[in-house]
This record gives sequence, C-alpha cells and structure tokens, in this order.
Amino acid sequence: MAPIRVAILGQGRSGRDIHGAGLINMKDKYEIAAIVDPLAERVERGVREFGCAGFGDYRRIIEMKDELKLDLVVNATPSPFHYGVTRDLLGNGFNVLCEKPFAQTAAQVDELAEVAERNGVKLAVFQQSRFMPIFVKIREIIASGVLGRIIQISTEWSGFSRRWDWQTLQENVAGSLYNTGPHPVDQILRLLDYDGMPDVRCYMDRVNTWGDAEDYVKLIVSAPGKPVIDLEISCCNAFPGCQYIIHASNGGLRADNGHIDYKYFKPEESPEQSLKREPICNPDDGTPVYCRENLKWYEATWDVSEIGADTSFDSMTRCFYNMLYGVIREGAPLEITLGQVRQQIAVIEEAHRQNPMSRLG
Repeated sequence: MAPIRVAILGQGRSGRDIHGAGLINMKDKYEIAAIVDPLAERVERGVREFGCAGFGDYRRIIEMKDELKLDLVVNATPSPFHYGVTRDLLGNGFNVLCEKPFAQTAAQVDELAEVAERNGVKLAVFQQSRFMPIFVKIREIIASGVLGRIIQISTEWSGFSRRWDWQTLQENVAGSLYNTGPHPVDQILRLLDYDGMPDVRCYMDRVNTWGDAEDYVKLIVSAPGKPVIDLEISCCNAFPGCQYIIHASNGGLRADNGHIDYKYFKPEESPEQSLKREPICNPDDGTPVYCRENLKWYEATWDVSEIGADTSFDSMTRCFYNMLYGVIREGAPLEITLGQVRQQIAVIEEAHRQNPMSRLG
C-alpha cells in the first residue's frame, strides 16, 4: 500500500520533535507532504528537514486539497487552536489526528465527533501513552488475576521544576492537568474500567509557576465496585517515588518507567482462618498475641528490556502511528476511542470546576 500522505500543523516541540521526528523514520507507512507554522524560520527549517511543502497558514492546506492529496492532517498547533482548527479541517473533509488536550469540554468533544461523522472522515487523538510499555504490562498483570481484587492504584507523574512559558496560562488551555494530565488520566480511566462518569475529587494549587494555571494536582477517581485511583501531578515533589503502586487483596505491585516488581499469594494455598471474637492467645503459655500467619509469597519482576522496547516517546509514537496506519489503510478500529477521550475531558472539566482559579490581569 502507498504511504499515508501527512501534513503536520505546527513545528514546535510536538509537531517537529515528536510527530515529525517519528514519521520521518516510518517512510514505509508515512510520507510528510507538508508542514505548517506561522513562524517563517520554522517553515524554512521544516521544508529543509522533511523535504516537503511548507506554508504559514493551515488554510493553504484546505485551498490546495486536490494538489496535496493528503490522507491525514496532524493538528499539533498550540492548545487553544486544537478545537477550532480541528473542526475546520473535519468540515473540509480531512482525516485528522489532534494533539492533546483534544478539547476543553466534553461538549466540544461531542461536536467534533458529530462533524467527523457528518463528513465521513476519521478523527483520532494522540494519546500515545496508552502504549507505554509498563502500562501495557500492568494491565496484563491485573487481567491475569494473580493480584486478586484491586483496591487502590496510585500513580505519580511528579518532580521538581519551575515554569514560565505559554503553557502556564489559563487562557491557553494550560496548566498541569491539560498539559501533562491527558496522558495519566487516559491511563487511570482505562484501569478504572468504568463506562460512566466516575466520582471525581480534585485539589489544585499554584506553586512554582509564573502563570495563573495550576502546577499541582491531586486527582482521585472512583466508581461503584472499582478501585480508588489516586493521581498526583506535582512540580514541587523533590523526592518522586514509584510511578505506579497497586494495593490488591492478594498482593501488590510497584513500577517505575521501565521496571515492575509484584508479589502475590495464592488463596488456595493460604492457611484457613475464621473470625475469633475471644482474645487470641499463645497456645503454649496463654499470653496474648497478634494475628500472624505464614503466607507463601510469589515474587516476580518485569523489565522493559525483556521485550526489546524502550521507554521513550519515540517508541510510543511508533506504536501509535502503526495503529493509526491500520485504521486508515486497513479499516481497523481506533484503539483510543472518542468515547474514551470524552470521558477523560469530562473528568478534567469537572476537576477544574471544583478548583476555580483567579486569572492574571
């Protein structure tokens, strides 16, 4: 099959360094046909690096639709333009892959999905962290059942940093939850495995930012019969810990970006116990004792090197674009559905509703 012809809107950290850098190494499946950026020097650089057409305004792509013969437009413009530009492209009959944050509200997600359906085009959202190797393996371990019932999942996307760029301003659909949040929120909602709107509790603060958006987020989601999930995105954690910690009825798990440790016991091998209402005593001398038993623990580890993968965005980008190739060329279903993205945006929207913040004058 012929490679998918792509136009990339935006030549900043995302458009050039993630999408462009990824696609230039997938020439068997993708061809960068055009790049767009309002900054002339970025256009010149993109034309030189990718050997493609270059434009200063995305509307030129629409005007030259017949000549360019594009199969896909990647919307990697700054966050405030994701909704409007994507809507315009869909309305003009383009398949679109949009960067995160996909939208600011669930209502915007609904509208973009309706425009895509009405125009018979495909709409995808770049949630490449769904393909993070440890996340894929964690889901596999949970699905195996060895940990038993999952009680709590804690995930930490934190460190210590100060920030003063455009992504610190509320007017730019910014802050930690819109900037970093779509990646872990997508993951925790898949681990929650709940179709409806979960219960959301969120706490935000501004700490090390020169803007007016949050840079500390504590987000807790839960649902009936599901585990409690605790997400932390903090710029003021000088001692970040494990990226994932799981509490479960038969054991637990901890994981960092490339390594997993987990342990569990098998209930069928454990000592039989029953509730004792009377004091528990040592049978030898009658002295009081605490509940103690010897469980046979099974311990296991997993390292990303076992599958020959790496933990970089490049690896996750390749996985995403391989999936998208199947969607566009072979009619495969999207693995990150618009319904799932809608749930993610609804959670982020509710978190912001609970934490209104003053704006810079």
